[in-house]
Amino acid sequence: MHDMRLTIGQMCDLFEVTPRTLRFYEAKELLCPDRIGQRRMFTTRDRARMKLIVRGKRFGFSLEEIRQLLDLYDVDDGQKLQITRTLEIANARLSEMERRRDELDSAIAELNAQIAEGDNFLDHIKPKKNAAE
Repeated sequence: MHDMRLTIGQMCDLFEVTPRTLRFYEAKELLCPDRIGQRRMFTTRDRARMKLIVRGKRFGFSLEEIRQLLDLYDVDDGQKLQITRTLEIANARLSEMERRRDELDSAIAELNAQIAEGDNFLDHIKPKKNAAE
């Protein structure tokens, strides 16, 4: 099963992406499927790379960062450089996400305070008497 090649449709189903996405990643040299005539056949290596691409995108890595990390896989150092660089990018991304979360938490607290203030204001407004009364 590991040596089984997948068609573009099977890859799309497996990773929940469109054929256009796979062709885009191929054009960006992130994936290199084998060609049999006009058909693309994705190997185990392509599936592993796609798994890393999807994960990297979910974490907010740029396609260029992902491409560079995938290229480091071929460095003959037991993946030390690839993992080191991945951790550097991941730590930077985590710091950015935490900073954005803190900003969002602050904005949420401020908005909640404004809403409470508005509700309190409305609770204390006395309705005007109708002129007809």
